Amino acid sequence: MSGFYLNTPSNHSSASLPSNDGTNSDAFNIDNLPYPQPLPRSAFLSPNFSAADYLSTLQNRHQTLSDLRAELRTRSQTLAKELLDLVNNEYQAFLTLGSDLRGGEEKVEEVRVGVLGFVKGVEGVRGVVGGKSGEVEALLEERQRIRGGKEVAKGLVEVHTRIGELEAKLSGGDDAGDSDEDELEEEEEDEGDEIMGVGRLKRLVRDYLGMRQLASSIGNEHPFLAKQESRITKIRDTILLDLGTSLKQAKAGRKQNPGALLALISLYGDMDSPSAAIKILKQSP
Repeated sequence: MSGFYLNTPSNHSSASLPSNDGTNSDAFNIDNLPYPQPLPRSAFLSPNFSAADYLSTLQNRHQTLSDLRAELRTRSQTLAKELLDLVNNEYQAFLTLGSDLRGGEEKVEEVRVGVLGFVKGVEGVRGVVGGKSGEVEALLEERQRIRGGKEVAKGLVEVHTRIGELEAKLSGGDDAGDSDEDELEEEEEDEGDEIMGVGRLKRLVRDYLGMRQLASSIGNEHPFLAKQESRITKIRDTILLDLGTSLKQAKAGRKQNPGALLALISLYGDMDSPSAAIKILKQSP
């Protein structure tokens, strides 16, 4: 601690002291100096603690250097004892840790048995849920199958109805089966078309193609539709026969009504029988 001096009585020369004549003896009596307070513990807790910087703050401390050294030594011993006591207490707690845990085997076994029971319960619930899930899936599949069968049945009924309507129209019951839309189409036809029945043939072809499309969506291999194939074939042949008759008439009067001839040829294309139309057109008038 070179260069550091405390304000102690030993630092002042005797010459500087006033004579002990009794006039100012009380003011310079050593016993009248303030008693130094203990060094605060907080002063040593700074992370950047520096001994030289700390001692420089003690310049106005009225204490001899030996007393300060003794106080610091005592403080060091106190801290060392506190540290030792802390280590001993922690060590004792560590040694008694095993004995404190004795008797916990039964508790652990109880918890283990409880967990095993819970796991078994969960497995049971999982099995029940899995079984119900399979039942639900089976019921959904059955519902879908029934719904599909219902749609097929409705389609078959519709095909049967359309076949009957076509047979009625081809047998001469056309007027009874025509709708308001068909009547409107008849009003729009000119006189030549009406004589050759082009409008009626258009409706027949349209209804026939709609019936065939509905049957194809169900599946032509269905047993019911397979049994109706003979009726469907007869309807097709009858329509082609009427088309042939009208095409011959239109060919004879093509100069008066060329649009009717083209319309009938187009209907042959819709019936997928253009070769039949070509055959009739090639025949001599």
